[in-house]
Amino acid sequence: MFRKIYPREKYIGKIRPFFDSDIIKIITGIRRCGKSCIMKGIINELIEKGIDESRIIYIPLDNKGFKYIRTTEQLEEKIDSMISDEEFNYIFVDEIQNVEGFESVIHAYAEEGYSVFLTGSNSYLLSDEISTKLTGRYLNFETFTLDFNEYLQMKDFFNMSIKEDLKEEFNEYVLNGGFPKSLEFPDIDSRQIYARGIIEEIFEKDVKKRKRISNIAVFERVQSFLLNNYSSTFSFSNLTDCLRKEGLSFKDSTVRGYIEDLKKAKIVYECNRYDLKSKKSIKREQKYYLADLAIYFAMNTDNVINFGPSLENIVYHYLVSNGYQVSVGRIGKLECDFIARDKNQNYSYIQVTYTLQAGDTESTKQLKEREYRPFRSIKDGYPRYIISLDTFRDQQEGVNHINAIDLFIGKEMI
Repeated sequence: MFRKIYPREKYIGKIRPFFDSDIIKIITGIRRCGKSCIMKGIINELIEKGIDESRIIYIPLDNKGFKYIRTTEQLEEKIDSMISDEEFNYIFVDEIQNVEGFESVIHAYAEEGYSVFLTGSNSYLLSDEISTKLTGRYLNFETFTLDFNEYLQMKDFFNMSIKEDLKEEFNEYVLNGGFPKSLEFPDIDSRQIYARGIIEEIFEKDVKKRKRISNIAVFERVQSFLLNNYSSTFSFSNLTDCLRKEGLSFKDSTVRGYIEDLKKAKIVYECNRYDLKSKKSIKREQKYYLADLAIYFAMNTDNVINFGPSLENIVYHYLVSNGYQVSVGRIGKLECDFIARDKNQNYSYIQVTYTLQAGDTESTKQLKEREYRPFRSIKDGYPRYIISLDTFRDQQEGVNHINAIDLFIGKEMI
């Protein structure tokens, strides 16, 4: 059994029904979001249930004693050497992309009835290659960095102090981000150095290694543009115009490819628009959200929190990590921040704002009008929500006003 591991029930609970299945379980997510610890948490749970450790085969390919495994033959030989009998066995392989062509070996063990769990680099595990080679044989469980509730739970799990005022704790969470290991570091500077190292690691191991970047300058500017415009309406033409004004030369297809690389590495997430009048998804009218806000603060020189976009980014991840299908809504010329559809095909319309209170009565009135206006153009009866950091609830026009922190910690529900 592993040392004390914070059990991320949010994800382990989704995988639990498949613990004994021969369907291959693949855990994906941005580097350092805690995939390996989720795997270790599953192993701990199996042992606690009475599974003998001899039936659990754990192969961390990035660790000492396992780094030599680079071929399918070496992987198969190692797994076979760890199988002690003909009983049902559980196979866990961490960083599986280190073995080129691993699919045939993994598929063979699944065919023999073993329960197989994998983690690895997103740039490969989300590629067309693996979906072709393992068609119908695997399930992908996407994981994210710690949400605010997990952040608090993990601090409590390791007996770390939690501020009595959760709004203060939330402000720290925005700056610190949710990379689990960052909680080990004592201050914001060291946490941001850690986050910066993650981005450099992704670039070196996931992007450059998998796909040759022909124009480093353009790639870095594309990355900077997306990181600095999170939660904002994205215009591809604005991006390319900006790059050309800087004197950079490139093909539009190259820029599109770099955006796809950042998406596959899970640095950014794309959210498309949905037109409520035409009932169609609108391509190339999307927003991008960061995998974790620590990425933004680590890659920029200031720690000034822009709470509007930051809160929207966090709400987006709250929704997708809890199983909602999410789009940005367009209603004529108006925009609804999110249209969320749950697993039962029920819809919700959501506006996100830092506050509904401005400096004076007239400004407050204008601010509220801006947030409520899109809802008036929606004709169906699905619920509408405004999510903000206000403690005072502004319940008007049948719209539910929810405090964001209460939502994140489970006191409120959508």
